[in-house]
Amino acid sequence: MSSKTNKCNARPSWDDYFMKIAEEVASRTTCLRRSVGAVLVKDKRILATGYNGVPSGIQHCLDRGCLREQLGIPSGERHEMCRGLHAEQNAIIQAARYGINIDGCVVYCTTKPCVQCTKILINAGVTEIIYKGGYPDELADEMLAESGIEVRVLS
Repeated sequence: MSSKTNKCNARPSWDDYFMKIAEEVASRTTCLRRSVGAVLVKDKRILATGYNGVPSGIQHCLDRGCLREQLGIPSGERHEMCRGLHAEQNAIIQAARYGINIDGCVVYCTTKPCVQCTKILINAGVTEIIYKGGYPDELADEMLAESGIEVRVLS
């Protein structure tokens, strides 16, 4: 059976279904550089979602401009020099805010997590990361391999 559809009834696979939702979540981004969505799933149920953007109540980069662009910071470097949070961070924060236990969940991300998000996902108890778009971060790869978290690329 293809990962794209269940041939018996032309329904999307669970992986495709949740990734499509992550892509829709990403459409809410306020980041000028990258649109990323994340969905936390357990037992085929969505626990929380997140997209990259600034904290609640803070002026969006769409309105204010991108600090990283203004400072000439390349992608993948100096994450602390950004007003926004990553999609994975926002999904975990949403779950924590509403008292949702995410231990043992799967995360669907439109982009492979960076090292900062990787560390957070490891400590949050995520058991599998499924992503669509690549992101070059050797330290994240090394830590994921060591963690035992299953990582899959959805094409």
